[in-house]
Amino acid sequence: MTKSAGSGSPHLDQGQQAQAEQHSAPEALVIHEVVREEGESELEKSFSAVSWSGLSAGLSMGFSFLGLVLFRALLPDAPWSRIIFAVGYTVGFSITILGRQELFTESTLTAMLPLLVKRDRATLLSVLRFWAIVLVANLIGTVLFACLLSVHGLFSEATTRALIETARDGAFLPLLPGFVKAIFAGWLIALMAWMLPSAKSARIFVIFLLTYIVALGGFPHVVAGSVEAAYAVVQGDASIGDYFFKFFLPTALGNTIGGVALVALLNHAPLSSDLQAGQAKASRAG
Repeated sequence: MTKSAGSGSPHLDQGQQAQAEQHSAPEALVIHEVVREEGESELEKSFSAVSWSGLSAGLSMGFSFLGLVLFRALLPDAPWSRIIFAVGYTVGFSITILGRQELFTESTLTAMLPLLVKRDRATLLSVLRFWAIVLVANLIGTVLFACLLSVHGLFSEATTRALIETARDGAFLPLLPGFVKAIFAGWLIALMAWMLPSAKSARIFVIFLLTYIVALGGFPHVVAGSVEAAYAVVQGDASIGDYFFKFFLPTALGNTIGGVALVALLNHAPLSSDLQAGQAKASRAG
């Protein structure tokens, strides 16, 4: 077992050893259990609680699209401008995650850990139910936000033009590149959810950094991108078929694969032997 930072140090008294332990990074197994317990709690929530939280997240994520657009409208059309206006994309994620609202891609991590530990049919059904409720509620929120953005006279001509251009350029990517980019987006958002328990006061920096990379790389996110795609539909620049087949299906699948692959291959698998050993020890003690 790894010794805690400062424990047993001849240079520190007991109080200082405890203080050193509080400032040390938690082990991967501790982070796993924090995230898993959060997932267990989410799977136990009622339909209405998950629905309202998911709806709130969908509405909040609209501010990622709007933040991006407001920055873009003020900047010249130059290669370097994306470095700055991508900052606006982090706004919706910050509101949603710090506000503890249910976001689909984040839940691919938290909800999967209980399933990977238990590996039973009941947990699988709970995970699928949870994902379905969160995703549908998120998407309803994004459509409502897109409708609000379409109110005539709401923004200046420059901002309205930026809304239309951003929705047209960002939401509908070629199928294969869009799918692969969506995997990266799901991977990064799930990685963010894994990192947050140990981030402490740096939580906002972690959220900013990873979601900024998502924006900078043009990696499509099924919830944030849904605002763009829905806005394009409302404006008549895309059809409902475009929304579902060119945006939603490849993006949702890519985001989910990215999140699940991160959990199963990079985070859960290295700890599976420790988890099994702990379960065996608990069974013997019981």
